[in-house]
Amino acid sequence: MFIEELTKDQRFFFAVCITVIVSICLHELAHGVVAILFGDRTPIESGHMTLNPAAHVSPVSIVCLLLAGIAWGMMPVDPRRMRGRYAESFVALAGPAMNVLLAVLALASLGVWQRLDDRPTAELSTTLQNLTYFLWVFGFVNFHLAVFNLIPVPPLDGSRILGNISGSYARLMQTLSMTGGLIVIFIILFSFAGRVTAPLASKAAIAVLRAVRGS
Repeated sequence: MFIEELTKDQRFFFAVCITVIVSICLHELAHGVVAILFGDRTPIESGHMTLNPAAHVSPVSIVCLLLAGIAWGMMPVDPRRMRGRYAESFVALAGPAMNVLLAVLALASLGVWQRLDDRPTAELSTTLQNLTYFLWVFGFVNFHLAVFNLIPVPPLDGSRILGNISGSYARLMQTLSMTGGLIVIFIILFSFAGRVTAPLASKAAIAVLRAVRGS
């Protein structure tokens, strides 16, 4: 359980919690902004176009984050009000794209920092050590969130992207949801996806850091 990290590694526990909450808020706001651009004012009308975490992350989601390291957000949108055949795909893609942008910004900042100050981590003050650690966690977690959300299984963003592009896929997902099959698929997915998404996120984070740092 993720909550065990509170006694094992408090720095990691709080870095992940802060990262996830901030990232979910910006992820959901990205969905909202793109939905508005395509003509859907639902995000505005529902009061979700705000940086207030309470508008995006429910109390249940917070509890799940603290206990199991799992959290989710919400941004009400209405595809029927959107203009364009693939508007729903762009809206869904906006969330993971925001996570990639956040990851790149955090890791690029860390890379520039390390390029200008090449002192070993042990020689830095505790505050600076914590800050560099947080930038790494922020970048890695956001890459992880982006990759995981692109998996085409409801309720993840990848399913909305593919469902908007492929009618047959959308019908298949609707059939599975009616039979309860999606719940089983998601549980299996969540149990094993991390073994693939985490290494991919780590490689992406390292690649960005090395490219900026120059080593």
